[in-house]
Amino acid sequence: MFSKFMKKMFSNIKGDAFGGITAGIVALPLALAFGVSSGLGPSAGLYGAIFISFFAALFGGTSTQISGPTAPMTAVSMVVIAGIVATNDGDVEKALPAILTVFFLAGLFQIILGLVGLGKYIRYIPYPVVSGFMTAIGLIILLTQVLPSIGYYPKEDVAFVNTFRAEAQEVILENILKEEAGEGILVLEDFRETNRRGALISAKDILKESETLAAKETAGALGAIKAFPKAIQNINWLEFLLALGTIAIIYGFKRITTKIPSTLVALIVMSSIAVGFGLDYRTIQEIPNGIPIPKWEIFTTFTLSSITPYIFTALTLALLGAIDSLLTSVVADNMTKTKHKPNKELVGQGLGNSIAAIFGGIPGAGATIRTVVNINAGGKTKLSGMIAGIMLLVVMLGLGPTASKIPAGVLAGILITVGIGVMDYKGLKAIPYLPRDTKLGPFKISSEVLIMLVVLLLSTFWNLVYAVGIGLIIASLMFMKKIGDLTAERSDVKSLKEESWADELNFPSSLKENVFIKHIKGPLFFGSTSEFQALTQQIPESAKIVIMRLGRMQYMDQSGLYAMEDMLQDLKKKNIEVVFINLLQQPRYMMERIDIIPDFIPKEHIFKNFNSCVQWINENIQKN
Repeated sequence: MFSKFMKKMFSNIKGDAFGGITAGIVALPLALAFGVSSGLGPSAGLYGAIFISFFAALFGGTSTQISGPTAPMTAVSMVVIAGIVATNDGDVEKALPAILTVFFLAGLFQIILGLVGLGKYIRYIPYPVVSGFMTAIGLIILLTQVLPSIGYYPKEDVAFVNTFRAEAQEVILENILKEEAGEGILVLEDFRETNRRGALISAKDILKESETLAAKETAGALGAIKAFPKAIQNINWLEFLLALGTIAIIYGFKRITTKIPSTLVALIVMSSIAVGFGLDYRTIQEIPNGIPIPKWEIFTTFTLSSITPYIFTALTLALLGAIDSLLTSVVADNMTKTKHKPNKELVGQGLGNSIAAIFGGIPGAGATIRTVVNINAGGKTKLSGMIAGIMLLVVMLGLGPTASKIPAGVLAGILITVGIGVMDYKGLKAIPYLPRDTKLGPFKISSEVLIMLVVLLLSTFWNLVYAVGIGLIIASLMFMKKIGDLTAERSDVKSLKEESWADELNFPSSLKENVFIKHIKGPLFFGSTSEFQALTQQIPESAKIVIMRLGRMQYMDQSGLYAMEDMLQDLKKKNIEVVFINLLQQPRYMMERIDIIPDFIPKEHIFKNFNSCVQWINENIQKN
């Protein structure tokens, strides 16, 4: 088996090598940019790209997939990082173990999702939820990169930071009191110890806390909007021109050729100009040029209390990465005419993310653009993704010091184009044309548009994690209402005298006044039980027999089961016989579990078709 695997792996060495190297070149500037955007620095983006690309390709279920940090995963990671750093006094190094533990857990969750076979269910997430989320990701990236693109960093604005001095001193005092309370030495009648500790606080400590509060105030999309007026007053024209030039090259070079990645061209050209002319620009953080070292403190300093608040966030990262990767897998399938293995792909992505976290990398997923580049360049097997990871490692080891000279404004420009590109324009363009099927106060709006806008706004200005959950809940409720309404609309209760189906036309006329028929045309579930109960109340007490035609009731849940039981009990009290026609397997199984069959409906009252039912009525029911 191993020899067969190796033979397949190396069956397209030339194409895979070219595809992997090309995809790696495309990934390089994005990895650096996503690392900076996340808050952990360019090296974190590179580490994520190296390890996720290699291990997701090796263990995944899509042969041509190129994985690494992506815009959606980075946007959520950015929120996670900012939250944990804020709870650790603004100290990234202090917060790093908890941050990486969350990323490690996200990878483990993905592995579990794959092992239990949930990969195939990801496709059931409604399109409006995905559309709203992707557009929100684009907006978040755009808004958060506006400040770096014009060279404004709130922590470095002395006037702005000084406005937080009073609040910073309040926070410091609060921390002192908490420490004393934890040590059991806080005495309200005597604050001598508090005064002693307060006297040890230096102006530098107050400044550091003020900078942390300033950064927190301007974090995220909403914070960027608040800071924009102040940023405009303090614009750094050099940084702005570097970002503007980067954006112009990225979009302009595509018109010349798409064979060479325009992002890489922009990175090289603008960085060369900045370095060559000796411009006084802001560089990105230094990139280490040695072999990545495992961050064992993930395990040695692990405490359940430190990551408990982020369990749901880790699960959300896992689900987002799963969706992102499997959507890319579908694109790869369409291009290569192959079929990916979704559960295996999730296991591969999970292993890649977990290993990347151990080495300090940010999480990622299958990257559509990089995967398309790989396929177009000749990549066909897992080897291409592994080569992409190795190529990035070689670049980091050989060009780390050089890459550290890249201007921060250039990466901000790259990220702005990423934000513009990741938005779901297809969903946005469809807004005016979707049917307005929901009433919102005096206005009518499409339910699909409503879901998309709710997810978009909540994701952008509140919380990415909760926004997706709320969007799923709204989408589910609206779907259930639609199905319930549709089932009620198509179902009816009428006497045979009023309306008959084709096979009911020859029913004995003497019985038509006393025989009623109910057509169930859809699932009987909790969204349709109230309509079902309303229809059953239409059956008059003069009825002797109710025929229930169930051939189109494919599914019944517990709510529907008990609604059926209640109806049968009511009819039994009125001495009305009930017979079933064409009862399908799943509803029958449900009714047998609680003895509706045979207690209320004997097996001889269940017929395969209408004609056999008519024969039984003629033989067993006395005519009036």
